[in-house]
Amino acid sequence: MTHAVLPSPESAETRLPDPSRSRSGDLAKAGLSGLRARPLRAGLSALGIAIGIAAMVSVLGISAVSRAGLLAQINRLGTNLLTAAPGQTMFGDNATLPVESVAMTSRIAGVRSASAVGTVPHATARRTDKIDPEETGGIAVSAARLDLLSTLDGSARSGAYLNSATSRYPSVVLGAVAAERLGIDRAGQRVYIAGRWFTVVGVLNSLRLAPEIDRSALIGWDMAAKLGFDGHPTTVYERSTDAAVSSVHDLLAATVDPEHPDQVEVSRPSDALTAQLAAKSAFNALFLGLGAVALLVGGVGVANIMVISVLERRQEIGLRRALGATRRQIRLQFLTESVSLSLLGGVAGVLLGVTTALVYAMHRGWPLVLPAEAIAGGVAAAVVVGAAAGLYPARRAARLTPTQALATS
Repeated sequence: MTHAVLPSPESAETRLPDPSRSRSGDLAKAGLSGLRARPLRAGLSALGIAIGIAAMVSVLGISAVSRAGLLAQINRLGTNLLTAAPGQTMFGDNATLPVESVAMTSRIAGVRSASAVGTVPHATARRTDKIDPEETGGIAVSAARLDLLSTLDGSARSGAYLNSATSRYPSVVLGAVAAERLGIDRAGQRVYIAGRWFTVVGVLNSLRLAPEIDRSALIGWDMAAKLGFDGHPTTVYERSTDAAVSSVHDLLAATVDPEHPDQVEVSRPSDALTAQLAAKSAFNALFLGLGAVALLVGGVGVANIMVISVLERRQEIGLRRALGATRRQIRLQFLTESVSLSLLGGVAGVLLGVTTALVYAMHRGWPLVLPAEAIAGGVAAAVVVGAAAGLYPARRAARLTPTQALATS
């Protein structure tokens, strides 16, 4: 009698087919199928990621554009302009600069030009003579030397600057802000100063290194003397060679006022522009923090959507498990979907942030400088957030057994 020989468990196990292995292309298709099936939900979920990435990229982009534009402006205006102004005496009173301050400054080695302005006391510029000066303030009036505009590298927007002829007569040159406040946009109009009418012979363009000039009405040194000006300058401006800036800075106070150098305040106007970079950096940190919060909120939204997606697709998960899909494949499918969703938002956010920086640069007339690390970092941040947001839903989907998933109605 012949008996059938049953295969041993070990030999039967060796003949079982290998577990199915999905290729990366198959995983990508399976992961993206969930996004294509629910495009509106996917778009709204990616919106939070896009807003966070756009905020961060635009802040870094605008910061880079502003820095490049400001540095270009500083280089164009020059860092070789120094100013000397009176400080305070040891008793707390306002100090004064000697009348010879400008002449003494010109003798310093390396100084190319020196000029000054002086405040004319009790004089303001007004558009009309019908208002009592004690009721409202007016535009400050300053005596100006003839070489002031060349020392500041300024220019006239309308008319011309003071010359040896107009400086002796009731003629005035208005700074950019002063002209705007007085409603004057061209030469030839008149303003009321210290009880008499002055003819506007020029309107200046804005002087970034001397904003006090923008807000002033400038009259000739000789004309100012007729209004009670005592000849003591209130600000001395000097231009030196780039190599001599440090040495001139060290000597300027003692040269301007040899008797009381401690009462002279020396500054470099370009330092104020450079300080704006530090101020912008402080605000950038704040805005980057807000962008990070928006990105975090977007990540929470993606995680929430993925959890809902797992609950809605339990039968799909059970069917795939029954057909041989492994836990790892299910986990990778949902991770791929989560990362793809965040990556979609990240790319949209980067494009929006770059566009914002481009519009800002074109509006300000500054060069477009975009930090590559900001763009790459935005995309990388989206991928990381997507992976972190999809990790729990993917593990939850992978833990479902075929019977549990298919039993769900």
